[in-house]
Amino acid sequence: MNGLFNRFSLTIILFSFAPESIFAQATLEASKPSETTIHVNVSKPLGFKIPPTIFGTFLEPIANSTYGGLVAEVLQNPSFEEGLWDASHIKQLFAEEPSLIRASALGLPLPWEPLDESQGNRYEPRWNDAANSYRSVFVMGLPDKVVGIRQKVYLPVRRTLRYRGSIYLKYVSGSDQVDVSLRQRNHQETIFVHSTIQASGKDWGRYEFSLDLPQNKVAALEPVDFVVTVGHEGRILLDQASLVPTDNIDGMDPEMISMAKAMKSPLIRFGGNFTSAYHWPDGVGPLAKRVSMKNVAWGIPEYNTFGTDEFLRFCELIGARPQIALNLGSGTPEEAAAWVNYVNNRWEDHSGGLIWEMGNELWGDFQTGYPVLQDVAERTKVFSNAVHQVDPRAVLIATGADEDFYRNWNAAQLSNADSIRYLSTHFVVTTNEVVRKHPSTDFLAEANFALPVGLERKLREMYGQIQSVPAARDKVKIAFTEWLFVGEDQKGPRYDNMGGAIENAGFLNMLMRVADIVPISDMTGTVYFAGIWKEHGQVFGVPSYWAFRMYAGADVTRPVEITTDSEKYSVAEGSTRLPDIPDVPYLDVVAGLNDAGDTVSLLCVNRHLTKDIATRISIEGFKPASEATGETLFASSIFEKNDEVNPEAVHPSYSSARLNGSVLEYTFRHESVTVLTVHGTK
Repeated sequence: MNGLFNRFSLTIILFSFAPESIFAQATLEASKPSETTIHVNVSKPLGFKIPPTIFGTFLEPIANSTYGGLVAEVLQNPSFEEGLWDASHIKQLFAEEPSLIRASALGLPLPWEPLDESQGNRYEPRWNDAANSYRSVFVMGLPDKVVGIRQKVYLPVRRTLRYRGSIYLKYVSGSDQVDVSLRQRNHQETIFVHSTIQASGKDWGRYEFSLDLPQNKVAALEPVDFVVTVGHEGRILLDQASLVPTDNIDGMDPEMISMAKAMKSPLIRFGGNFTSAYHWPDGVGPLAKRVSMKNVAWGIPEYNTFGTDEFLRFCELIGARPQIALNLGSGTPEEAAAWVNYVNNRWEDHSGGLIWEMGNELWGDFQTGYPVLQDVAERTKVFSNAVHQVDPRAVLIATGADEDFYRNWNAAQLSNADSIRYLSTHFVVTTNEVVRKHPSTDFLAEANFALPVGLERKLREMYGQIQSVPAARDKVKIAFTEWLFVGEDQKGPRYDNMGGAIENAGFLNMLMRVADIVPISDMTGTVYFAGIWKEHGQVFGVPSYWAFRMYAGADVTRPVEITTDSEKYSVAEGSTRLPDIPDVPYLDVVAGLNDAGDTVSLLCVNRHLTKDIATRISIEGFKPASEATGETLFASSIFEKNDEVNPEAVHPSYSSARLNGSVLEYTFRHESVTVLTVHGTK
């Protein structure tokens, strides 16, 4: 490149961390800074492109990612079913809300409760007489009192006071009036708003209602009771209730949609452990007819109201393309091919060619119906053939193994090299599980911050195996379809604290360096884990979410040569997955251009735990303007988090710095993430 641009920008992203208080200046006083020289040579491109698909993210119905998160529905178990939670989750529900024990004894399904426990048993579960799924609840009124059921809910009252709902009713005898209301939690006498319904006929009917809360009656994060009561001596069957904020977008939370769109993720993977027992026909068709069942992978409810069409709509709303994992556990090739056909007939111009994964982590015996090593290649081949029969353009990812045990498994899968384009790999690591006995928190941090460096070396080994297979050489690449850092709270970095943001930034740097061999990646996840959360009705992003947004927004597509003289450290007895990682640079730097050639980005991870890093950045091949602007993410320690009470405790701030010719001197505070942008001149 000749260095002449109509407009040129330099973006620099640096990550650093340590325990002191935070200042949003470019130059900070801390312990004596390490001095590092960074030289960027824009005229020397590295010969491959960094595709936006390395910024894919991952969506799976786990915890509150879909139901209770992305999905706007406020109620749990709206169809009054049994058996939706496994024993460990039931234990957790009882621990959090002991009153549910008595409710269960009265025949009410979790997490519904009686409005007035002192009335005794006026409830009966009914099987095979239901508007939805298999079970309804028979509520029997008293001569001079209403009888009802309730559920604790959290409403986004800071955003909207208007709610709409529906319920299915079947009148049996007595009064035909049913009342729905929002009341003060555990104070049935305090009714904020209510709506009366008159049940008609002797068959099931769907009845709609509106509940508009008065101003200042319910505070943000305050629970309320959603209540359904029957009139005096009324006997009525209830089923399939619903309550949603009126500002929902096609049944989804508008704040979730906005924050997901801001991630600029071009791919959303719909997959995970649930894949191996998921049958897509359960999640299509009229919502009111979809059957609630247990998500056997995670022991939580699967209401099937967020199915294929809802997932595709989510992708459309945030500007992403679907990447779906097929059920190679309990599923059949015919079922998989039918799903591909269903999606192709609904996505964009119906031309197909989407990315499909042949299963999820099939090497693990925790997967429903997992194939053994000697069978996986044949099973993958049969499914691949079935998919290609309905869509010859489909891009297929075969299930590969993780970096620390991949050789035999991947060798088997590579026998199908003629029918696949990618071999997947995952890395979900527990950050407090290390070889060293009694590790300090500092050791855990350094060992885990080094993992992307060790993974990069393993990925190059993995690709070497692929290249050794003639049918796969220069044809099959790697797709990193899950990556996540979990761990015990307050012991080390993990997905929801500032340390997790450092790990994620290092991982993204690694992906940029190996984008020629790993062009697809899906961070866990769009919602929950390292992404967007909802707690008690409040939506927020964890620190890793903000780090991901900063990277995805940097617009780097063409890597260029960069050199640094960063100090290094080595890890021994580290993670049980990758215990020994030598020569880890404290300052880890990637540089690249955007497609237009008017922006260069430096993406840097400062792994030093205590020192600020003073840098002298020289830029060859263009003439920069005199001022740089900065966006910085920082925290008081690697353990700091965002939550529903302080949703933006860790959040980017902005600054600026002056250049001296083509040189920028900038000191980056420990425990921070900085994006510097320098505009160029002709």
